[in-house]
Amino acid sequence: QVQLVESGGGLVQAGGSLRLSCAASGRTFSNYAAGWFRQAPGKEREFVTAISWSGGSTYYAASVKGRFTISRDNAKNTVYLQMNSLKPEDTAVYYCAADRAGRVTTLRHSYDYWGQGTQVTVSS
Repeated sequence: QVQLVESGGGLVQAGGSLRLSCAASGRTFSNYAAGWFRQAPGKEREFVTAISWSGGSTYYAASVKGRFTISRDNAKNTVYLQMNSLKPEDTAVYYCAADRAGRVTTLRHSYDYWGQGTQVTVSS
């Protein structure tokens, strides 16, 4: 079993930056791919970005490419999401997820473990 705990959310003005962290329990997390999803009020949860177990492969949604960066530190069992040039439309609850099969995928159902989410609010 892997437990994921997100942190780092908050309120920021448009154009600002935030860094989210996802701390994982369990020694096998370093073998898993990880991803970030987000869910705005009244909308479905959507893919943001994903990273392979080694960190050597990443993938981004078009809406965040060039502004967000995913990374991981397997020694710390932590995945990060650096968010720059934030926009009001980035406002959502951000969720961390892990895929045991190690797939860098946009598909929500492929992920086996989920965190509880952290709120990000971007004011205009």
